[in-house]
Amino acid sequence: MHGGAIRPRPHHLTRWRHFTGKRSLTYPVGVTDIYRALADETRRALLDELLGRKQQTLFELCSKLATNHDLTPTRQAVAQHLDVLESAGLVHSERSGRYRFHTIDTSPLAEILDRWPPERQSHET
Repeated sequence: MHGGAIRPRPHHLTRWRHFTGKRSLTYPVGVTDIYRALADETRRALLDELLGRKQQTLFELCSKLATNHDLTPTRQAVAQHLDVLESAGLVHSERSGRYRFHTIDTSPLAEILDRWPPERQSHET
């Protein structure tokens, strides 16, 4: 008789499983945030602009997106994109007076290069 009682799930369905036990095959915390941040065209364009000149304001970045990339998101949308980039560690912001200045930080990308280093060309003679 069932009587409405909830049956517990079998142990093999409820325990946490790791996909791999090898640390070298797993990502450090935050790498998935980097991929998510880089997945968007507008965020990649923002990084391109910040690479060209450090410490830019939101207004400057909005202007450069429109001029150089033919992108016209609202200032609020650009601010949200910058928040995603900052949470991934790719952008740092610093307030100075009335302005907030944004600067690129490429060091989180090193984690990706550590996993998949560039192939070295061999010079066979």
